[in-house]
Amino acid sequence: MIDLYYAPTPNGWKITIMLEELGIPYNVIPVDIRAGDQFKPEFLAVSPNNRIPAIVDRAPADGLEPIFVFESGAILIYFAEKTGRLLPADARGRARVMQWLMWQMGGLGPMLGQHGHFRLYASEKIPYAIERYRHEAARLYGVLDGQLGRTGAWVAGDYSIADIACFPWTMTHKAQGFTLEDYPYVKRWYAEMRARPQVQAGLAVGKFVKEPFSDEARRIMFGAHAAPAPQ
Repeated sequence: MIDLYYAPTPNGWKITIMLEELGIPYNVIPVDIRAGDQFKPEFLAVSPNNRIPAIVDRAPADGLEPIFVFESGAILIYFAEKTGRLLPADARGRARVMQWLMWQMGGLGPMLGQHGHFRLYASEKIPYAIERYRHEAARLYGVLDGQLGRTGAWVAGDYSIADIACFPWTMTHKAQGFTLEDYPYVKRWYAEMRARPQVQAGLAVGKFVKEPFSDEARRIMFGAHAAPAPQ
């Protein structure tokens, strides 16, 4: 059984989609990031960077003690390697998938995250920050569109953890003021991803909180609040 420490965010959805694709049973442990659950000692023991998602595999392949994994990209790789699925075994195929996974982890996610923050959540609207991250987000959408135009199907050729990593971040396109009409290959891929039953099941786990951020939630999520990892 997998314990999944989870909130319904793009990074959280990556893991519920992955687990649904693989058919692995999992137990969801909700983490209320607006209330500060991510700073509780029991969560920091699993995820010392105080970010969701994180997992505990209580039945690892070696049959030994449970394995703890944090960081969504690392979790995707862990499950792909454990099951032998969604990550090619050959060097060339693996390299194609891994570079696009790292592209998402280092580019698409952080840049869309920053654009979303300054456009949607920041209490002070800073035009320079909004425009800087919008331009970079648009560039990254263009990179993804170009890649999907070359492959004609999925991000790295065959369906893989690269698709699972990228897709949840593109779900924010409307809120961030983008239209997929500008990116026809992304639009086609996005529709195919949304149509997958496993993706739909993964997205159905938990719901976004619709209410506006309270001052306290804003302080917890976007302030300087931090907690040390347990020794």
